[in-house]
Amino acid sequence: MKIRYLMLHAYGMGGTIRTVVNQANAMAKAGHDVEIVSVVRRRTKPQFAIHQDVRVSALVDQRQGRQTDSLARKAWRRFRGKIVPRGEFAAEYFTERVEKAAMDYVSSLPDGILVTTRPALNLIAARRAPKNVVRVAQEHMNLTAYPDTIRHEIARHYGSFDAVAVLTRTNQLEYQEILPDTKIVQIPNAVHKVDQVRSTQQNPVVVAAGRLVPQKGFDLLVKAFAEVVADHPDWRLRIFGNGPREARLRAQIDELGVGDNIALMGRTDRLDDELAAASVYALSSRFEGLPMVMIEAMTHALAIVAFDCPTGPRDVLTDGVDGRLVPPRDVDGLAAALKEVVGDRRRRLEMGAAAAATARGYAPDVVMPMWENLFAELTRGDRVGSR
Repeated sequence: MKIRYLMLHAYGMGGTIRTVVNQANAMAKAGHDVEIVSVVRRRTKPQFAIHQDVRVSALVDQRQGRQTDSLARKAWRRFRGKIVPRGEFAAEYFTERVEKAAMDYVSSLPDGILVTTRPALNLIAARRAPKNVVRVAQEHMNLTAYPDTIRHEIARHYGSFDAVAVLTRTNQLEYQEILPDTKIVQIPNAVHKVDQVRSTQQNPVVVAAGRLVPQKGFDLLVKAFAEVVADHPDWRLRIFGNGPREARLRAQIDELGVGDNIALMGRTDRLDDELAAASVYALSSRFEGLPMVMIEAMTHALAIVAFDCPTGPRDVLTDGVDGRLVPPRDVDGLAAALKEVVGDRRRRLEMGAAAAATARGYAPDVVMPMWENLFAELTRGDRVGSR
C-alpha cells in the first residue's frame, strides 16, 4: 500500500509527531510504500529517528525565515488562509502561503492513502483531496478540548472522510454523536516498545514530562508536590520538557520554597533512562487525547498518579490497580494520592507490575495490525457509510 502521512512539522518535538513517526516506521518495516510530508520545516534534521525506507519531504521551508511567535500571530491575523479556523491550536502556522501549499499538495495526489494528523490538515484534506484518494483523519485530542469554531468545522466537513481514527472509546462516542454516518474507528497510539528496563522503586523520584504549557497542568502539580514535600522531604519531582511557561513555573517553585525538591529539567533525549530511574509518574493535565508518556512510564513499571482528565487516563488506568485516578484539577486530591504512593514501596511495586502488564496492550505488534486492517479494508472499497 502507498501511505502518505501529512504532518504540520515532522522535524519538531511532541507526542503527536513521535507517534505518527512510529506509525510510519512500522508501516515501512511491514513493507509498505511510506512517505512523511511536513507542511513546514523549521529544523535541518528530524528530532525522532525515521526508518530508512520512509521518504521525508517538506512543503514550506522556514529554516531561514522563521518569525518570532508574536510576529507569526500578527502575520496569521493579516494573511491567514481561508480554511483553517480560529481556535486551531496551531493556527498561527497557517498563513495564506502555508495553507495554499497544503491545499495544492493534497489536491494533486493521484491515488493511495492520505493520513492527516490534526484538525487544520484534516479540514484541508476533507475539502481538497480527490475522491480517488483514501482519506483518513487522525484525531489526537478529545473533541471537547476544541473550541466551538473547531467543533463546528469538524461536524460540517469530517463526513467526507473514509474514516476518522480516534484514540479512545470515549473519543469514539464523542465523534459518533456529531458524525453518525461516518466511519469512526478507535485505534490507540503505540509505544515505541514495551520490553523496557523496569523501575526498582528505590529512588525517591517522581517524574512528569511534556510541553510547559497550560494544558499539561504543571502549575497544579508543583502546588500539589509542595504538599508532598512537607511529609516526604527526601522526595524529588523532575519535570522534563520546555515551553513558554518555564519562567512562570520557576517563579512558582521559588515562591513555594521547594527549589531543592522540584527541578525543571528541560528536554531530554534519554527519557527512558529517566523513567527507569524514577518510582512514580505524575500526570497533571487539564485535558489530553491519549497520554503517551504516561503509557511509556507504565512500560517501565512505574506507579501512576493522574488527574482523571478528559480523555485518556481512565481509558488506560484502573484506579487502585495500575494507578491512582484523581478528580480533575483537584490539587489536594493529587497531593494525597502522591503521598499514598510515595509512602508505600510495596504498593508501588504492585501498581508498577500491573501498569507494565496494561501497557502491553499498546505494543506496536498489537496496534499496527489495526492500521493495516483499516487501510486494507478502505482500499478494497469498504469506505464511507459503514462502521
